Amino acid sequence: MGIFIDPPAWPAHGTLFSHVVSDVSLRELHMFANTAAISERAFDRDHYDVPAHRFEDLVQLGAEPVSGHQLARILAASGLRVKARDRPEKLRSGLLRRWRKLGEMTGSDAARDAWDAVGQEVLNRWSEPHRHYHALPHLLSVLRVSSMLEEAGELRGSASRSVPLAAWFHDAVYEGKAGEDEEKSAQLAQQQLDRLLADAEVEEVGRLIRLTATHSPQEGDTAGAVLTDADLEVLGRPSHEYLRYVSQVRADYAHVDDQDFAQGRAAVLRSLLSVPRLFHTRTGYERWEAPARSNLETELNELQRTE
Repeated sequence: MGIFIDPPAWPAHGTLFSHVVSDVSLRELHMFANTAAISERAFDRDHYDVPAHRFEDLVQLGAEPVSGHQLARILAASGLRVKARDRPEKLRSGLLRRWRKLGEMTGSDAARDAWDAVGQEVLNRWSEPHRHYHALPHLLSVLRVSSMLEEAGELRGSASRSVPLAAWFHDAVYEGKAGEDEEKSAQLAQQQLDRLLADAEVEEVGRLIRLTATHSPQEGDTAGAVLTDADLEVLGRPSHEYLRYVSQVRADYAHVDDQDFAQGRAAVLRSLLSVPRLFHTRTGYERWEAPARSNLETELNELQRTE
């Protein structure tokens, strides 16, 4: 576990810059930056950019000097690296295209303009600076996974836009208040879509969003199963990607002290592990159930060791 810095070799603003990274978590990286009086504006998704004149004093404060190649390998191995394609400026344009495609059948030019305005507002919400996990990459992931599950035949008897629309809005309100956030997100979706879609579709979108509070769709609710499985898919990813997710969740709750966070997080993990099955589609269960339970158990064991 440590903080690493490469030599100042990256030109910008008339000087050279180093990169500072953690091999464990963004929280550890932010704590070091705060101790070292590194500006928040220097953070770039997975690292801090620091000018050459800070190199020696940051080493004195505990950053371990490594080569640029070593630092890149450390960041990749940590699971914290944000690839260029996943950076917000890239994600936003691609997501906006997806939103516009959903609204292609909305009718008049005025209706399409209204649709576009709603999409821009939702993207602004997903781009709020306090978000780390519940941000644009998660939105794109839920859209991609729900589409994959539909293509696998899991969305039987439904050709509506309800699932992707619910994905767009399911964390549109994110204040870190379980249950309340989902309800406010559902209300927001219904308010924003009220004049653009038929009442039945608007109601279905709200219903699906509310399901993400419990991830417990009823038997036969294929739309609910697809959305909730897509929302939880991150739990079944390879361990290094799961660790990135955990680090981002911790950053989302940076306002909570370590002890309270550990207790709350452990309660969440126990609740997840107590259900008969985490994934309700056949595809989701086969692909992610076993690795998800392994990831959750490993994290819970780590939390219990530090209690």
